[in-house]
This record gives sequence, structure tokens and C-alpha cells, in this order.
Amino acid sequence: MKIYIKYMVSQRCKMMVRDEIDRLGLRYTIIELGFVELPDDITQQQHDELKKNLYHSGLELLDDKRSILIEKIKNVITEMIHYTDVLPKTNYSEYISEKLNYDYTYLANAFSEVKGITIQQFIILNKVEKVKELLLYDELNLTEIAYKLHYSSVGHLSNQFKKVTGLSPSFYKKLKQKRNSNLENV
Repeated sequence: MKIYIKYMVSQRCKMMVRDEIDRLGLRYTIIELGFVELPDDITQQQHDELKKNLYHSGLELLDDKRSILIEKIKNVITEMIHYTDVLPKTNYSEYISEKLNYDYTYLANAFSEVKGITIQQFIILNKVEKVKELLLYDELNLTEIAYKLHYSSVGHLSNQFKKVTGLSPSFYKKLKQKRNSNLENV
């Protein structure tokens, strides 16, 4: 039995879900971003208890097929950008379509209808978040970050970053460095 969970986007979320599953005395075979696979069916009481407990942790059980599909799309994108070292060589539409076994046009229309933004816009937002993270780690320069995230150039990365955040990547990095030095002086 698969249970789909909204807002489950990090390792910490997976740990919270594992704790709740254990607390209810349920067995699981897989806990991944966005879902848990259980070897057995659960009772309505267990379902309701899990739903209530996850809700208090900021997570939600998904019951309708459309919401589940949207979460699957979001999780594929999140995993692709944030949790893999190398982005796929194919274009994103092919990758997402292949991963979910749906026609990309269908996925794109459903996503836009529910989320109010396109899949491409969601990918850009996630890539910008990854750029922020990599800038803060200060292990890669902007050219290396652009290459790692498949931007055609540093200029392209900078333009998208500024469009989303209102700041240039270098200014963003300076702000964070200044904030950190101010915190050290407190």
C-alpha cells in the first residue's frame, strides 16, 4: 500500500514520517520523498491518526489522484535538482515524463492548473534555490555552479537569479557574508 504525503521534501521530513509510522506500530518497506510504501493495508483509525500526527508536523496525507500526481511532479523535480549530483542530460520534460510514465503535455497542464505556475517556472525556482545554497557553501564559483546546473552561461544563470530574487548572485553572496560577520560580532 502506498501513502502519498504532501510537503515531504527533505531528509528531515523522511525521519519525521518514519517516527510517526513507528509510533503507530506500522511496518514500512520504503520511505521516499512524497510517499511511504507499507506491506500491509492500514485501518481507517490508523490512517486518521497518521493524518492528524503528520498534519501537526506540517505534512499532509494526499487522498485524491490529482493532488498525488502534482506532488509526484514536485518530488521528481526536487529530487532531480537538490538530491542528485548530476542533472539529467535529456531535457527536463522528457525526464519528468519518463519518470512518471505520463505524457508531458498532460503533466504540464495538470500542474499549471493546480499550482498556477508552469513546470518550467517551478524548475527555475528550484534551480535558483540550489544556486543560493551553493553560493552559501562557497565551494564552487559561479562558472562551476552554472555548469553543474546546466545553465548555458553565467550570464543566463545571473539573469534568472536576478529575475527571481531581485539580486545578482554576487550581491546575494555579499549580503550573506555581511550578515554572518555581523552575527559573529554580536
